[in-house]
Amino acid sequence: MTETAISPLRRRMIEDMMMRNFVEKTQNDYIRHIKNFSDFLRRSPATATAEDLRLFQLYLTQSGVRPPTVNSAVSALRFFFSVTVDRPEATKRLTSVAEPRKIPIVLSPEEVASLLEAAPGPQYKAALSAAYSAGLRVSEVVALKISDIDSKRMLLRIEQGKGRKDRFAMLSPQLLALLRDWWCIARPQAWLFPGQNRVNHLSVRQFNRAVHAAAECAGITKRVTPHTLRHSFATHLLEQNVDIRVIQVLLGHAKLETTALYTQVATNTIRTVTSPLDRLTPLRGNKDEPPA
Repeated sequence: MTETAISPLRRRMIEDMMMRNFVEKTQNDYIRHIKNFSDFLRRSPATATAEDLRLFQLYLTQSGVRPPTVNSAVSALRFFFSVTVDRPEATKRLTSVAEPRKIPIVLSPEEVASLLEAAPGPQYKAALSAAYSAGLRVSEVVALKISDIDSKRMLLRIEQGKGRKDRFAMLSPQLLALLRDWWCIARPQAWLFPGQNRVNHLSVRQFNRAVHAAAECAGITKRVTPHTLRHSFATHLLEQNVDIRVIQVLLGHAKLETTALYTQVATNTIRTVTSPLDRLTPLRGNKDEPPA
């Protein structure tokens, strides 16, 4: 199948996604999944049968593809057949895969402090501090603008976060001081954290590299990613007895159950709970007393 032969179909799918205002990342992911399916099928994906789709999902599973990627491929195929080629019945044998929920890796406050101190330069120290102090996603940190800082109300405006939703995040006095220090050094004009070409903001890849470099420099052996700072933010607030519903709002979670995952790693909270066993009459008698 040549690129020329499939381009009209691809163009139609892109138009269908644009009409529904899909974000660019989703569009790229969906196109990639349909191309992979076409390579597997070795003919136009529009001609596939329900059995072809079932076999493709089986192929993905047997190839060791992780559940999130399989589910993304299933969503792309459902969109393609339901919308672009108007054959929704072809997807009846596709199924979403249950994703095992793992406890997130969390840093201790001391490890967070070491990580931030080891950040490679004032820009990254401020950016990493923003991720931790406000619980921001990496995409939200790099897209911050000077105009998003509201020092009077001590708020950060997050524009078009996950789910294309605007929200406010907390602005701590210490973070504000770091951001002012960074502004005095670099005088950024639009983006708070500009990239190498100042017309663009810092890239997610550059932020990732900075986090990994800081973790290595700080001697942290845990697997640290930018999202680790967000996990640590939520967990540390729980350990400070902040209401979980407040944390839900700060994180921008649509569902409380998503935020509740952090209760599994709030070890200080776990340690303060008294076991019901400890409220019983002591079960152990005097060790010196022989059994009756």
